[in-house]
Amino acid sequence: MLWIALDFPRLPLDTFALPSAHTEPWVIADGLDVLVCNEQARSLGVREGMRLSAACALSPQLNYRLRDAAAETATLTTLAAWAGQFTPNVSLEAPRALLLDIEGSLRFFGGIRPILERLKRELGGMGYAATMACAPTATAALLLARARMQKIVNCKRALEAVVAGLPLAALDCDARTAQTLQAIGAKSVADLTALPRDGIARRGGQLLLDTVDRALGRLPAPRHFYVPPAQFDAKLELAAPVSHTEALLFAANRLLAQLAGFLAARNGGIQRFTLTLLHERSAATRLDIGLVAPTRDAAHLTLLVRERFAALTLDEPVHALRIEAGDILMLAEENRELFANPASAQGEWQKLVERLRARLGTEAVQGVTAHAEHRPERASGASEPGSASTVQARGPRPLWLLSQPQPLHEIAARPHYRETALALLAGPERIESGWWDDDDVKRDYFVAQTPDYATLWIYRERRAPGGWFLHGVFS
Repeated sequence: MLWIALDFPRLPLDTFALPSAHTEPWVIADGLDVLVCNEQARSLGVREGMRLSAACALSPQLNYRLRDAAAETATLTTLAAWAGQFTPNVSLEAPRALLLDIEGSLRFFGGIRPILERLKRELGGMGYAATMACAPTATAALLLARARMQKIVNCKRALEAVVAGLPLAALDCDARTAQTLQAIGAKSVADLTALPRDGIARRGGQLLLDTVDRALGRLPAPRHFYVPPAQFDAKLELAAPVSHTEALLFAANRLLAQLAGFLAARNGGIQRFTLTLLHERSAATRLDIGLVAPTRDAAHLTLLVRERFAALTLDEPVHALRIEAGDILMLAEENRELFANPASAQGEWQKLVERLRARLGTEAVQGVTAHAEHRPERASGASEPGSASTVQARGPRPLWLLSQPQPLHEIAARPHYRETALALLAGPERIESGWWDDDDVKRDYFVAQTPDYATLWIYRERRAPGGWFLHGVFS
């Protein structure tokens, strides 16, 4: 077997969306002490373990938040669902690590290095700092990641030497045991294994030796694999309330990337999702975003959210975001040709419709379909873009009709439009219909042309008092 360990040393800090994490000093405090700090805070002299009051004295502009253990657990769980796109066997190692059984996925991704590179790239894009290590046993991979030794150990023969070089701090033993081992000069696993096992068990506990044996594969290390939920539901707390939608896009992008990974693990897509903006004092702002075709393209989903944000005005600052996607649809694999053929490539009309709907509203962008009806004003109607019509359109028809037919002047028995006579090109097409619903029509339709070659669709009313009317314009 081959395992990848992902250790998140800054998880208490990365749990919160921090658009300013690369420009401003931030720390997470656990009680009165600094638990985690970013590089900007570290450059000012702030260190983990120091008093928060001392850190604020060093840097008056320091930003800080209290630790939220429940939010950290929820973040780790969401990351486990995201990591399911690499392997179905993902195990949570509380409080800040994930273990991936990657053996069965090596051929699909092209080897271990492409997997590690993709993990690093996508986690960095979401704003998570992770230490990665690979080893034949889950415990060895975890210990290497904890010790920030980003190694790839492919075989068990090299495992013993690598584990022997681990510092004892990676074993995560209690403070008393660590002091005892330090007092006798043991600094690495090699120093520990050189001592009598009975004495180590008495002073440090059997668990310490069992951890080393599991790392070397001498003891079994059964694990429970994470089972993702049927629906995606993730929430992200902001480090500070945000009043502008532009600043919310960073947080939304992280949630959408996690949603895309969740969908990839299920080989599915979504055609609708809900983005909720949570406020402190007022009701939440709910954005329902629909798509023409199912997708899991994070970049496209982010683009739709950007369009919705551009038209949104916030009445109150936002302190958290939440994304919910209930109906997961299976995505069929696309059949591709051996040689690229631009003529056979499908257009991007679905994405265009989705962007327009995100900007203008769903009702503002519709398709047109034909109805089984002879009366022109009832022969077509709005429909979902891309839906096929089973009714064959009759005769030449303009794409758009006037909402109300416009009367035309009749001079010397000829219809006139804007004081100019019209030339009749085709017709008449007689339409008599609608007697059953008291909205009957009796008309003779013609295709007419103006002197400047504009093509119109007109009709002569056959019922009293008669007359000519303009009903549509050809494009």
